[in-house]
Amino acid sequence: MAELKPAERMKIKRHPMPNQNEQVRRGNFTEVALGYAPETAQEEAERCLQCKDPKCVGGCPVGVLIPQFIKAIREGDMVQAVEWMKVKNNLPAICGRVCPQESQCEGSCILGEKGEPVAIGRLERYVGDYELAHRTCPLVKAPKTGTRIAVVGSGPAGLTCAVDLGREGHDVTIFESLHSPGGVLIYGIPEFRLPKSVVHHEVTYAVECLGIQIKTDHIIGRTYTLDELLVDFDVVFLGTGAGLPSFLRIPGINLNGVMSANEFLTRVNLMKAYQFPDYDTPVKVGRKVAVIGGGNVAMDAVRCSLRLQELAARKNGDERGEVHIVYRRSKDEVPARQEEFAHAGEEGVIFDFLTNPVEILGDEHRQVRALRCVRMELGEPDDSGRRRPVERRGSDFDMEIDTVIMALGTNPNPIVFVDADGLDRTTYGTAVADLETGRTKKRRVWAGGDVVTGAATVISAMGAGKRAAADMHAFLKGESAWD
Repeated sequence: MAELKPAERMKIKRHPMPNQNEQVRRGNFTEVALGYAPETAQEEAERCLQCKDPKCVGGCPVGVLIPQFIKAIREGDMVQAVEWMKVKNNLPAICGRVCPQESQCEGSCILGEKGEPVAIGRLERYVGDYELAHRTCPLVKAPKTGTRIAVVGSGPAGLTCAVDLGREGHDVTIFESLHSPGGVLIYGIPEFRLPKSVVHHEVTYAVECLGIQIKTDHIIGRTYTLDELLVDFDVVFLGTGAGLPSFLRIPGINLNGVMSANEFLTRVNLMKAYQFPDYDTPVKVGRKVAVIGGGNVAMDAVRCSLRLQELAARKNGDERGEVHIVYRRSKDEVPARQEEFAHAGEEGVIFDFLTNPVEILGDEHRQVRALRCVRMELGEPDDSGRRRPVERRGSDFDMEIDTVIMALGTNPNPIVFVDADGLDRTTYGTAVADLETGRTKKRRVWAGGDVVTGAATVISAMGAGKRAAADMHAFLKGESAWD
């Protein structure tokens, strides 16, 4: 096939992602996005201009070699595509599904300046899925160094750090507080966005190739303190995430039927409530559900609620109830990925924009019966750059609701800081650490991901884990002193 000129590549339209039909998918937890076929992936790869100064690479928190892996797809050399990918990204099948590519690599794509950017994320998923199926590029461990490293948390930051250090020949042990490794990838992201089999295969592959040990049901701060880990290990990386939910400080917050999105999603995902009756996990979803918030977690919670309602309705022969997103700003300020926002709308989620809850009302049994709200309007921009919502006087009204799920952000769990003298925290409860190296104020302890930044993206946590691993390796080799 003759090499296309840049002008010809720019005329090729971006290929959409094939999805499950919205009427079908709202009654199951099977993955919504079906993935590119080989011919579609090659055609999409043809759109890449192979820029001399690829802005897309700079937009990726881990610096994936994007032009190289896309060129390999174009040439039909999938083994080479995987090899280019694995230079920087150890978890491509995961990142290709959940990363906000539109604001990162794709947001920097030159094609996007005059049209639609290359579908980098979809191609990344294609490469990751190929590797999961064929295992052409096993991770290789360098000669053993004899050093022992403890990684606390098996989410994206911890996994990335552990894999990078394992490849350098260090003996790595991961301590995970839950009964299954994967962190937020397992407990926080629904099956229809990120199948647990994908996480399991990515984690298992890395562990088997590099001899990494994973100890589940180990809570650092309870099972062992951080100081106790430092007795047995040369260095420690904290990648414990941000699992402590935030709630609105309004009357009625303690009523039955109010829960955090963290609790709800953990019950649905990690404890497999969606597989009832095979997994008899108690999770109550009422007939009228309100999810408070507009981020990705809110979209995950409301779409899980909708599916659980639909499955119950089909089983009982009833009509499905209602699920609402209640968000105090307008649709233009919604922070969730546009793809997830669009999917939620297609599936039947009701959006109540410019609406702010001020009280949760209960019945005589202290069960939620309604949500009292006020209408909002947008004022001047706040520190985030978004227009600040302002209450419209006299606009209060009641929504008939029986379940309220709070999806308002999270903070680090303070338990890891127990008996950890010298590990400083900010006023927000996050660990104080250098963002470039991950070094904390406590000697021989690094930290990265949400425990440092607060809730952010999977790929940004991976970037933090990668930077910390590089500095830890340099320290262990004696190339970098501890100040």
